[in-house]
Amino acid sequence: MVKSEHFLDVRYYETDQMGIVHHSNYIRYFECGRNAMLKEMDMPMEKVEASGVMMAVVAVDAKYKVPAKLGDTLRIVSIIDTPPTAKVVVKTEIYNQNEQLVCTGSVTLGFIDAMTRRPVRCPEALAEIFR
Repeated sequence: MVKSEHFLDVRYYETDQMGIVHHSNYIRYFECGRNAMLKEMDMPMEKVEASGVMMAVVAVDAKYKVPAKLGDTLRIVSIIDTPPTAKVVVKTEIYNQNEQLVCTGSVTLGFIDAMTRRPVRCPEALAEIFR
């Protein structure tokens, strides 16, 4: 299992007139956490793509618990608990500064060849991290 934490302040443009984070931004938060995780694993997206592989979003699931608000600092916890094959599932939990669970979810990403756009297995360098 790989687990990563990333902190992010809620920005004004992510909120509505009530100061509440718009639901669509949580998908972006999932991506911020996922990209931070890949960097910590020494496999930033640039390195994955340089290997000729892209990661396409196949599915997204989000469950909203408590609204995040302007001024909140969010702790984004990203977890990969199953070794990747032709796809990888990144589970995410988002907490506010009071440790309230704001949102949970997951993103399923499929590995595809950058040239052919056909499915491929997980890049070896990334798979090695899970061994």
